[in-house]
Order: sequence, then C-alpha cells, then structure tokens
Amino acid sequence: MAYFIVVLLDDNRFDKIKGTELEKEVQYMFGGELRCLNVEVSEELKEKILKEFDTARIDSRGAITDVPVAFLRELFNQVADKKTLGGEVIEGVLAKVDEIKELAAKESEFLPAPDIEV
Repeated sequence: MAYFIVVLLDDNRFDKIKGTELEKEVQYMFGGELRCLNVEVSEELKEKILKEFDTARIDSRGAITDVPVAFLRELFNQVADKKTLGGEVIEGVLAKVDEIKELAAKESEFLPAPDIEV
C-alpha cells in the first residue's frame, strides 16, 4: 500500500512553490476550496513516523494523520527547500525529530483539548 502525508497550502505557502515543478503537483480538496500537496511515504519511513509520534495514525486512504503541527510545518519547509515530494523530505523532517518533539510538547500547552460534556 502507498502512504502519503497531506500538506495543506494557504496563500503564503502556495506563493513559495508557485512557478516551480511543485505547482504542477498541487491537488484540490473539498470542491477546490483547499489546495494541498501529497508527500509520498515509503513503508520504512511510515514505520519511523509511527514509532516517533504516538498520535500518528493511518487513515483508510493510506494518509498518515495526527502528526504534530510542528512536523507538518517542517515538512512544508523541507518540500519548499528541496522542491520535491520524495522520501528525502521525510528524512529531512525525521533528522529534526528531537526539535519537533520539543515543539510538539508546547503545542499541547497552547491547544488544550475542548471540554466535552457527556
């Protein structure tokens, strides 16, 4: 099975890849309301991601979800710098895993879970 991670593109991010080969890889979701890139992930790299981030999951499409926002931010930076959607961008992100985990720990402080009354 092929795996991928969706990188959402706001206007600022889209401007950073505009005019490059990556622009041809942009896909649209929700009737064209959202732009995204799908970064391919090998079986080996999928296992590393799942091992490093206990919240990460695989959905029915084969998309890796529930990774920290810091992971997704760094993934976009790697894509924009390397101008590719290949495995080297995932490897670049995993090379910074300690820094990402530190930032992810702060995310939970800033983004508390909502109170849900049962």
